Amino acid sequence: MPVDALAHRRELTDAVKASARQVGFNLVGIAPAISPAGFPKLQEWLRAGFAGEMQYMPRREAAYEHPRNVSASVRSVVMLGINYRTEEPAPPPANAGRVARYAWGTADYHDLLRDKLKELANELHRLHPGCTTRGVVDTAPLLERDFARLAGLGWFGKNTMLINKQAGSWLLLAALLTDLDLIEDAPHSTSHCGTCTRCLEVCPTDAFAGPHVLDARKCISYLTIELKGPIPTELRTGIGEWMFGCDLCQDVCPWNKKAPTSSAAAFQPQADLNPADCITILEMTRGQFDARFAKTPLERPGYEGLRRNAAIVLGNRGDQAAVAPLIKALDDDSAVVRGTAAWSLGQLGGEPAVAALKARLEVETEPGVLAELRQAIARST
Repeated sequence: MPVDALAHRRELTDAVKASARQVGFNLVGIAPAISPAGFPKLQEWLRAGFAGEMQYMPRREAAYEHPRNVSASVRSVVMLGINYRTEEPAPPPANAGRVARYAWGTADYHDLLRDKLKELANELHRLHPGCTTRGVVDTAPLLERDFARLAGLGWFGKNTMLINKQAGSWLLLAALLTDLDLIEDAPHSTSHCGTCTRCLEVCPTDAFAGPHVLDARKCISYLTIELKGPIPTELRTGIGEWMFGCDLCQDVCPWNKKAPTSSAAAFQPQADLNPADCITILEMTRGQFDARFAKTPLERPGYEGLRRNAAIVLGNRGDQAAVAPLIKALDDDSAVVRGTAAWSLGQLGGEPAVAALKARLEVETEPGVLAELRQAIARST
């Protein structure tokens, strides 16, 4: 390659990285547009059924094989990371539930990252008019963590998270695909987890089939966000106080002890999410849910799903003050909420709970809820 051409590539690459930091990304690296090494492992993972109900993944399986299936002309993948760690979680009082840190703020991180990607893409077009770009924030068939490792941003922890030596794993990843031929960074070829297995051991639902292998069907984040319908009975107590998502495997990671904190306004915790009052959420009307959670991460499980989660946390927390709102939920329009409320009343027990369960049993017609009612009564008597 002529010296002038190489110098131009280097100058352009440096400008792209400087622009990425200027728009607010904490990490930036360049990866080649190649078939990621993790693609065969993804195929094995899908064959094992670990994706659960996330059927968009097997439907698009072939597309993950190469980034050209996302952007046909791609030559370089600009991998980006932004730190979302803020303050430490507040201890949840009675009948409160924990929310994953990334969802504490005022906006959906997808929107935040897309806005930053647009800014970066605009700068690339200014630097090199006529180039092509496409921004990706975990909705396209791209193995972001693989490309982040290829771009030198970190290694895969045993909990499957990308870990960076300086930033830990409190990172949101994004990618900008471009047809520009940028200078690639050296891939991160080593792991720094050693013999540590804290992330595997802390999981209360045993979601890790082994190091680096997550069975999403047991993961609290999957159960409380992605899964529609009732959460399997055998996994409900393991959910504990987690109403939305889960941070346990990151909370215990030694690499996160000194991770930097973010001052970005969008990530600062709102008082009603760190922690969240589960009675308030269980008793929300649909209009209240839409007004409070539209365009935030907590919108994803939906009105039914978030209230289902709140009911489970109330059953796990063991406070009798939750009995009355759970009894009210036995008359909810949603069979999922009714069934979960029955389970939680069975966990809490007591004469008012048992009487309400028996009364609902006389009028309930949904088979799944009837089963929940009978099981709850049996546990309480």
